[in-house]
Amino acid sequence: MFFVTTLSVSVAAQKVIDYKADMGSRDPEDANIWILYRNVEAFHDGMTLYTDSATFDTKNNIFKAYRNVRILITDTTTLWGTTAIYDGTTRIADVWGDTVTLVDGNTILKTDLLSYDRNSSTASYFHWGHTVHDSALMDSRKGFYHSDTRDIYLFDDVVLHDSTAWLYTDTLLYNTRTSLSQFISPTLIVSDSSTVYSEDGTYNTATHDAASFKASRLTDRQKWMTADTLFFNDRTEYGRAYGHVVIVDTLNGVVCRGNEGLTSQDERLSFVTDSALIIYIDSVGDSLFLHADTIFAYNDENRQFAAARAYRGVRLFRNDAQMVCDSLVYSAPDSLMTLFHDPVVWYDNYQCTADTIHCFYDSAGVRLVKLRSNVFTIEMIDSEKFSQVKGRNADVYLERSEPLYADILGSARMVYYVLDEKTESLLPADSTAEAVRVTTKSLLGVNAGMGSDMRIYFRNRKPIRFSTFVSPDMKMYPPDQLPADERRLPGFRWLDDIRPTSPDDVFRDK
Repeated sequence: MFFVTTLSVSVAAQKVIDYKADMGSRDPEDANIWILYRNVEAFHDGMTLYTDSATFDTKNNIFKAYRNVRILITDTTTLWGTTAIYDGTTRIADVWGDTVTLVDGNTILKTDLLSYDRNSSTASYFHWGHTVHDSALMDSRKGFYHSDTRDIYLFDDVVLHDSTAWLYTDTLLYNTRTSLSQFISPTLIVSDSSTVYSEDGTYNTATHDAASFKASRLTDRQKWMTADTLFFNDRTEYGRAYGHVVIVDTLNGVVCRGNEGLTSQDERLSFVTDSALIIYIDSVGDSLFLHADTIFAYNDENRQFAAARAYRGVRLFRNDAQMVCDSLVYSAPDSLMTLFHDPVVWYDNYQCTADTIHCFYDSAGVRLVKLRSNVFTIEMIDSEKFSQVKGRNADVYLERSEPLYADILGSARMVYYVLDEKTESLLPADSTAEAVRVTTKSLLGVNAGMGSDMRIYFRNRKPIRFSTFVSPDMKMYPPDQLPADERRLPGFRWLDDIRPTSPDDVFRDK
């Protein structure tokens, strides 16, 4: 078996460089070299070279040009420089000078030493280059420009700048037809309002669209977002993210998670969906975990947080309170959170339900809770006994999130188990150990009855006094004599089985 390599085709395609000049003479030291002066032109395979003076090596088919060099490579591609060497055999032109300039349509490349290979229509430089294409400016230590495909490959300390952003990377492919740049190394895209970090993606200087497919991170003032895949426009500040989306608001101590997210400055909103979760760390260091199918956050015209909305399957967990409802709205200017459609709120052994629940906040926590329509509050005493209060509406007044008193407004009814609690310290047999505090409870009786309105006073989250207004009808029953029809008020539902029990439990299937 034989392997034959031949250069006959490429050699046959080579042509001797033609030239003309106003003056010329042979080099006295080498008869193969012509020295040319004034209005010098050289021609080779459709290329034309202009210069002030030149030497032509007829033996090696090499043309050297000096001063005011201009090379017309094609109808659209022109190369300027101070000095040039063109090899008619290899069809490669090396041009250098203070500013070597390649112009190809609306693309301009400048450097101090450039090599142009006519066989592959490729210009290359290895000591800094500056490229301009429309509004895009590019700098790099090394670069290759393909005039046939309009691809620019840039390497080492690459900087791309357009009207709105700066891009920094080590490896970049830019196409002047599409204005699309592609990168596969750690990259920063920096604008006035945001910064995108990526290790694999694209950026379009015409549309200002950025796409990231690896290690995606978007930073916007006091917020940042990470995701598997990220699309962002730095001019409109519109972005979408997919896969393991995390949005962190460092100013407000809020973390949002999901598998799909969106942010739009024009619409002044952001949202997460698909396993959406908000984590909020309050001023005392407690964390709130809120899950829903979709969670929206809205900003005002000053980019400040204005509102949040959670839709479908809302589940919320805090160490001191838990909530479930279909949808939730929070208004920052009013410090108001409203729960809609079958809301349930739990704290300690208490459960509260109503058609709609409004929670008003101040800097110290919850200050007022308004329950509207079909109010029902239950406290579990044991698996068989439940204290209950129901009415048309209710207002609960709090200080630092601790209840002071509650007004039951309209059709108030109550079943309340009166307990006597005693706490005593037991000294262990080991005198060096600390005393153990033990609390015992004994049931004294059951208050049951109704009135038009009712007020309940609290201490340490426990009712301590009841006042019933307008036609009160209240009775105290011994523990074992409460009528059966009084043990469960109409509408009683103990919903502990749907209560979130941990941060992870907010994702439980509803």
